[in-house]
Amino acid sequence: MKTPFAHEIETTLLPILSSQDRGWENILVEQFQQPPGEARCLHRNEHTICLSLASRPVRLQQIQGDKIYTGLYAKGDISITPAKTPFFARWHADDSYLQIRIASSFIHKVATEAIDINAGGLELQSEFRTRDRQIESLGMMLLSELKQENFGGKLYIDSLANILAVHLLRQYSTAKSNLEIYKGGLPERQLLRVVEYINEHLSQDIKLADLAQLLGISQFHFSHVFKQSVGIAPYQYLLQQRIERAKQLLKQTDRTIVDIALECGFSSHSHLSKQFRQLTGMTPRTYRAQ
Repeated sequence: MKTPFAHEIETTLLPILSSQDRGWENILVEQFQQPPGEARCLHRNEHTICLSLASRPVRLQQIQGDKIYTGLYAKGDISITPAKTPFFARWHADDSYLQIRIASSFIHKVATEAIDINAGGLELQSEFRTRDRQIESLGMMLLSELKQENFGGKLYIDSLANILAVHLLRQYSTAKSNLEIYKGGLPERQLLRVVEYINEHLSQDIKLADLAQLLGISQFHFSHVFKQSVGIAPYQYLLQQRIERAKQLLKQTDRTIVDIALECGFSSHSHLSKQFRQLTGMTPRTYRAQ
């Protein structure tokens, strides 16, 4: 079965890390380390961002459609290739980079729901060797998540994907954006509804779309007004609540830490222990003993 991020007309390059089997929706993140070589690709349904991770500048020749660029790429430099644009690259030294592919259908959805752009005429601009601190920061957060064990789950990845989509639309879209930011947070009734839903589904991998759908607003706007109301992002609140539930079970039951981890939405004993230590300064075993 063809996945949403299946390769189309692409030189076979194998990533050292990939989110392909992580269950991430709308976004594919892969880290590459390659010897000198070349590659070509055409992604019809995804926009592609490449973020250089190279320790030393690497000379590249790049062709996007009918546009050509030759020059040095240093760590932090970014290129953006819109969907349906043929891409070719040749590099002359060992290269390391992060590739982010974000579904064009998702960009269109964010455009219509969050930014009030007519998605029918929506296009992203090609970029060679540009600097963008927000994309670089988001890329490094995605890479960090790729390297470790399910830190924030789907809610965290959904949040980063939405922020990236809005940023691309605001900074690199050919259409004018009109992003209306809701102010004042959520009404108490709506906030209670969201909080109750989270508490009832702590063992599940909650998605940002699930929470936004409760209130009938876009995922981006939900993240914004939730943080205004609670003071932290939805994925941070979810993690806090999972740790609080784990604390209760550790003190009030004699269930194994593995069982408690799974009931609270953690993937394993080690996943719970890592997050528990970060938030409380001690391991679950030490907390139970006290």
